[in-house]
Amino acid sequence: MIEVVCASANPDKVAEIEQILGDLVRLVPRPDGVPDVVEDADTLLGNARLKAAALVAATGLPAVADDTGLEVDALDGAPGVFSARYAGDECSYADNRAKLLRELAGVDRRSARFRTVAIVVWPDGRELAVEGVCGGVVAEDERGEQGFGYDSVFVPDDGGGLSFAEMSGDAKHAISHRGRALRSLVSELARR
Repeated sequence: MIEVVCASANPDKVAEIEQILGDLVRLVPRPDGVPDVVEDADTLLGNARLKAAALVAATGLPAVADDTGLEVDALDGAPGVFSARYAGDECSYADNRAKLLRELAGVDRRSARFRTVAIVVWPDGRELAVEGVCGGVVAEDERGEQGFGYDSVFVPDDGGGLSFAEMSGDAKHAISHRGRALRSLVSELARR
């Protein structure tokens, strides 16, 4: 079993990461005293690397981090790397969803994809990065009560017409961007 510290401070994301990583990886909680990492890179990989490197520096342990973006075709790929703060720096999930739905009001082309980059960084500087993508569409209205972030407005192509927020956690993880990225990460780690 590989032991890594989780770089995320987002409890929703940590719960998903724990559920998906399974028995190959033992996830060590992020220490309370570690300050938030400024995610100012212009790519998902850059932000994931910043978070993982900060936790390696703070703990001396290998660290796992991810960054996710929702890329909407009609918005030229926005919100993308800015998905978590789409409606502003202190915004809520609901604020982000509301802004997205306002911007897509009356738009027919609602195709989108979630993209997650997951990375492990070791204290010696080695890195392993993978990507997971899930295509779908942005719904016209919020649907469902599960999940977080944009889950209630994203309908994956292979989800039987349900939004992520209408699915059980296991059903979502089986097809989601984060599930795909983390399963790929586990597979790569198992080969090492």
